Amino acid sequence: MSRAILAILVCVVSPLIFMQNKQIINVGPPPIGPYSGAVKAGGFIYLSGTLAQDDKGALAADGDVAAQTKKIVERMREVLAAAGSSLEHVVACTVYLRNASDFKVMNDAYRTFWPKDPPTRTTVISDLLIGADVEISMIAVPNGAERTIIHPADWTTSPNPYSYAIKSGDTVFLSGLVPRNGRDNSTVTGDISVQTRAVMENAGQLLKAAGLDYSHIVSGRVYLPDTSSFQQMNEVYRSYFKANPPARATVKAGLAGAQYAVEMTFIASSAPREAINPGTNLSAAIKSGNRLYVSGVVGNAQEGSPDVTLPTRVVLSRIGDTLKEAGYSPADVVDSLVYLTDLNQFARMNTEYRTFFSRDFPARATIGAGLVSKGAVVEIMLTAVKP
Repeated sequence: MSRAILAILVCVVSPLIFMQNKQIINVGPPPIGPYSGAVKAGGFIYLSGTLAQDDKGALAADGDVAAQTKKIVERMREVLAAAGSSLEHVVACTVYLRNASDFKVMNDAYRTFWPKDPPTRTTVISDLLIGADVEISMIAVPNGAERTIIHPADWTTSPNPYSYAIKSGDTVFLSGLVPRNGRDNSTVTGDISVQTRAVMENAGQLLKAAGLDYSHIVSGRVYLPDTSSFQQMNEVYRSYFKANPPARATVKAGLAGAQYAVEMTFIASSAPREAINPGTNLSAAIKSGNRLYVSGVVGNAQEGSPDVTLPTRVVLSRIGDTLKEAGYSPADVVDSLVYLTDLNQFARMNTEYRTFFSRDFPARATIGAGLVSKGAVVEIMLTAVKP
């Protein structure tokens, strides 16, 4: 057999497919949509939202929440190994739960995988695909890369299995922050303005411990159980950014604790920063070093129809314009997050999404959530990386 033919065969059977800008990793059951199991690019590994599927792609039969959580993390461990990483090198997790009542069961199963220095984590309540009760997405660094726990000296340890912040290179990942006092874990009570301020102050203390401040935040996700508080949250939120606010998506989602009215999670970076089309509450995108963080873009229903075909097409067209303005292309996208108000529209959204990216798909999580923009049925947020 010639060396050329052998090389082709190796590429075909390998779970790691090398692209100019990114490495596509697919291990285990095939994705249920146009996304890759994981993408390795720019010093990070982005793992798609993962469900407790068996080898044929069906939801595992032994499907209680503890078993689903265990199955998911074990699947993701295999993907990380194929990408040259491990669970010990995960820097950020997002856990989506169908029911808040399952939080403790999930937590107990989850914590067994990280007995020490767990990754940052955000946990929200949302609708999930194929009847799943748990979905988890991750960001990791390769074996040997920096992974430094950031913890203010006067803060107590989190009562749940996550670190408050982790630094790797020029990037700092913050856990989902709720209005809780970091010094003693007591809940900060009050209206949405008080709670938003508490969350932002917590973020500021974590950033300070990492040698950064609010101006270094590049991307944020805001979760509100009650979207009627959106404008009040915004009034407090924007006061922390003198100019060029970070990219952001805000959706309606339940929180693990009913006492909280808001949860926020952030990514910050010390790399050179450029805002693309900055607005009052968010920028269309933030370019930080070789990474581009694009805000959630929403698409509205047409004449009350739930069909997301045209709204998704419009969203992706707008995203394409933002990518182009920043000097990026769809091929540079490594990670994405899709919010749908109706998961029955999953296949229609996928058709437009597949057309936009065509191949070498980014990692992705897709969940059901309410959107704050009236009439919106789909929102897409993403991250791109240049070589």
